[in-house]
Parts: sequence; structure tokens; C-alpha cells
Amino acid sequence: MTTPTGRVTALGRAELTLLWRNRTAMLTALLLPFGMVAMLRPTIAQMDLGRTGLDANAVSISGGIGFVLVIVVYYNLVTAYVARREELVLKRLRTGEPTDLEILAGTALPAVAIALAQCMALVASGALLLDLGAPRRPDLLVAGLALGVVLLAALAALSTVITRNVELAQITTLPLLVLSIAGSGLLIPLDTMPDLLANLCRLLPVSPVMELVRAGWLGGVGAHDVLGALGTALAWTVPAVFAVRRWFRWEPRR
Repeated sequence: MTTPTGRVTALGRAELTLLWRNRTAMLTALLLPFGMVAMLRPTIAQMDLGRTGLDANAVSISGGIGFVLVIVVYYNLVTAYVARREELVLKRLRTGEPTDLEILAGTALPAVAIALAQCMALVASGALLLDLGAPRRPDLLVAGLALGVVLLAALAALSTVITRNVELAQITTLPLLVLSIAGSGLLIPLDTMPDLLANLCRLLPVSPVMELVRAGWLGGVGAHDVLGALGTALAWTVPAVFAVRRWFRWEPRR
């Protein structure tokens, strides 16, 4: 008899094979986040970061972690879930041993593994090449990454409800991608914004994840701010998971 771990791992291996065959998706997952960081770093270097306590290197590399999460986890998973749904793969899997959660987790496993490996590479690069030092609060960094992965995987599954086919994923994912890049601190630190705008942006889904990542890596954040970020992240994650259980569609959209 197979175990849940074995079933999820087997599904993950199958999904990795499909991802490897789709070279466009693989290159997007591997290269696009780093390309975005390299392309946007000159813009970040021109910002007035005096109020943030950060330099251009810290903003660029920690923002790169955010790019990895929204592109590799969120965007790639929307396309993967929609493609498997339209190909009837998800429907067939439900007739076997795997539970619904195992099917979703197995499909997400390669994207999550790639994203976490890239995040660790960014942390190592920042520490060894850009003199940012080792993470000061690894527990907060791990918490931020874990919550980010669960939240964005859930939002990816939820986004498939309005995504009829793989081609439309480029449109349906755009609002979250734009809001996250512009308003969650990936590109523009929230402390450089006017107070009212910054407080509104802190309520966006990816904002608390970025706060936890930067707090864990660079330190300098009080307990009140950490608890606020954790609360906001959970306030998005828990309803997103329940919404997936309620509205995720397993059969093709016709």
C-alpha cells in the first residue's frame, strides 16, 4: 500500500517530467526571476532608500525572493493546474488513491522545490558576494518562505477558477503579479511610500511575506511588526485554502 508521501512524490516526479518537456515554462521558472532582478537593479539603485535602512543590494536580492515566489510558484502553478485540468489529468487522478490535497500538492511540488532552491541561492549570493551577511533571524525567513509558498499555491489554484485555458493565464494572473511587484515591496520598499499608501499596500497578499523575509534576513523589525505580518499573511492564507476546497474545478471549462 502506498503512503501519502509516496503518492505526492510520485505525482511530483511526473509533473517535473512534464515541466522539463515544456522548455518555455522551465526557462521562465529558472531565468525570469533573476533576469527581473538584474534588469531592475539600476532603477532600485537610483531610489532614495535613506528611510528604509536598506541599500540597493538588500532591496534587489530580497525583492528577488519575492519575484521567485510570484513567478515560479504563482504564475507557473496557474498554468500547470489549468493545463492538467484541461487535459483531464486531474479528473483521472481523482479516480485513484490520491486525495484532492495530494493531487494539488504533487502538482505543485516541482515548482515549490525550484522556488526554494532559487531563494536559497539568492540568500547565499547576497551573503557571499554582496556582503549582506547571513540571515539574522532564520526562523522568520523560513516562516516567510513557508507562508509565501502555501499562500501563492492556494491563490494559484483559486485563480484557475476564472482561467478557462492556458493562454488566458497570462491575463488572469496579471492583477496579482502587478500588484505584488508594484505594491508589496518587491521593487519599491513600502517605507519610501506615503504613510497612507504604505499602510494600504501592507494589506496586499505578498506584502507580509516580504516583511517576514526581510525581517528574517536583515533584522531590525520589532515584535509588533512581526506579529502584524504573520497575522496578515494568515488572514490571506486561511480563506484562500478554504476557497480552493470550495470552488476549485477538477473538470475542463467548456
